[in-house]
Amino acid sequence: MTALRFAAALVVALASFDTLALACSPQPLTAPADVRLRGDTVLIVTHATAFHDARFATKPGVDQAVRYAKSHRIPVVYLQDDESPELYFAEDCAPDYRVRAPDGEVRFDIPATHVLVAGGHLELCLATTMNDVLDRWSRQPAKRRTMTLLMDGIYSNGKLVDERDPYFADLQRFMNVVTYGRPGGETWPKLTLLETMGVIGRLQREREYVRRILPHWERATGEGVRVKVKLAGTEKEILRKGDGAAPSLVFQLVDTASALDPSPFNDH
Repeated sequence: MTALRFAAALVVALASFDTLALACSPQPLTAPADVRLRGDTVLIVTHATAFHDARFATKPGVDQAVRYAKSHRIPVVYLQDDESPELYFAEDCAPDYRVRAPDGEVRFDIPATHVLVAGGHLELCLATTMNDVLDRWSRQPAKRRTMTLLMDGIYSNGKLVDERDPYFADLQRFMNVVTYGRPGGETWPKLTLLETMGVIGRLQREREYVRRILPHWERATGEGVRVKVKLAGTEKEILRKGDGAAPSLVFQLVDTASALDPSPFNDH
């Protein structure tokens, strides 16, 4: 089955463009215990690979995120699974660390209070990454913290959209266009989170969907922590008021890394 999935992903890669010729050669991995992150911000890129994102939908977003991080001297960590390293498509072959993480798990310390996330399957490996970051933060002294989701760099199969949602049929039609003529299955094309938000369209529906896809902050934060979410171009929404004494946690969703302000984490 793995061989068939690899062959399928390879065919799509070759049909899309000569990405494999541009891909990084297999790189050595860093043991989690040897990851030493410095600074107050880090970019984590989870499973940016054509094995899972066969139409390279998130490649522009991932590449933009890494360029943004490098230009702002933000350390970059690539999380890599065991499936076909030659199908990883980030154009930058020199992250600060490349760490084995078959399920998107984070097995190293996160001293940064600002985490940018890109790459990854929203419903699976990226969910693991985000929940693990929250878990790592929960073991540290309380501080103001922000997690930013770079929506054009995150892929999704729409499984968190319920058939009762008013935009369910629209999403299915859009997915059918994207996957037209291609077999089904997890290997095959997914939408970016930004595309999904475009299908949803209306602000209140977008906000409800965002609350649905966030990591389990209620498990990783105390009742006193104020929790907010900010969708690109909108005001912050309070998810939990907190007690006013504990530092806050903010989830920020932006269209692309190029839309980030020089300091997008202020004004908690």
